[in-house]
Amino acid sequence: MSRSGRRHLLSIADLSDDDLQVLVGQSRDYARGAPDTQAPLRGTTVGVYFRRTSTRTRTAFSSGALRLGAQIIAYGPNDLQENTGETIGDTGRVLSRMLDGFVARTAGDPGELRNIAGQRRMSVINAMTADEHPTQAVTDLSTILTHLGRLEGTRVLYAGEGNNTAAALALALARVRRTRLHLRTPEGYGLEPSVLERAADTARSHGSVVEESHDPRETPNSIDIVYTTRWQTTGSVKEDPDWRRKFRPFQVDAALMARHPGARFMHDLPAHRGEEVTADVLDGPRSIAFEQAGHKLFGAMSVLRWCLAGTPA
Repeated sequence: MSRSGRRHLLSIADLSDDDLQVLVGQSRDYARGAPDTQAPLRGTTVGVYFRRTSTRTRTAFSSGALRLGAQIIAYGPNDLQENTGETIGDTGRVLSRMLDGFVARTAGDPGELRNIAGQRRMSVINAMTADEHPTQAVTDLSTILTHLGRLEGTRVLYAGEGNNTAAALALALARVRRTRLHLRTPEGYGLEPSVLERAADTARSHGSVVEESHDPRETPNSIDIVYTTRWQTTGSVKEDPDWRRKFRPFQVDAALMARHPGARFMHDLPAHRGEEVTADVLDGPRSIAFEQAGHKLFGAMSVLRWCLAGTPA
């Protein structure tokens, strides 16, 4: 494996349509149990750095790297010298001389990871920044592909905060032909306008739609997927003490699901039953949220292989 084959995954917006298709397709193949006997990452070492709490993403990347033959070094929020004043750029320059890949969840400024990615030795993977959760989008699309058997023409209703998961989902679905993403977000908690504009423009060029409304009663017909996330995003603080009142009308409950009888339910987890989703929906027969969580492993394996090995499966 040559160093020139190394890639970064910092944002869905950085990918070509073909790149995204490869990542989602590889993830779906891993989900189907496709064997990977080549151990394509044998001889590599991956750093897994989580400044913020994580269950699914951290476990997925750690397990995924090991399954692909890599060794891992895990770092917690107090383990690196950035805590004593070392710049993130210097940290990256040092790590790039010892690691082949660096998976990082900061829940902070995406510029930090772009700074680290300025070197040419080590792949950098965004496991969640304040603005975007790109590996979640790979997981989401591969989950949809596995359960629906297609991505083209998929119709998704997203209810809740326009957070980093929603941003990645919008940027990813916009690249798939004839998809429709309907975002229903509380006033003041929608997608970042520049992200919404970029996703909507990309969607139009693919014959697709990404649109946002702040009226939860405006729900379109013929939805394939109803998606929500927890209302309190990791690393974020809501200044309005009454913010929950604004969010309550966007809860996914049995009444909403009844309006879309053919839809499946997705959630990136962790979930707070009784807030963004009721227990009967999350734990009901139409929920694929826990299968979606399992797909985190397959998405992580796909991203690791694409970034470090530089070749499709």
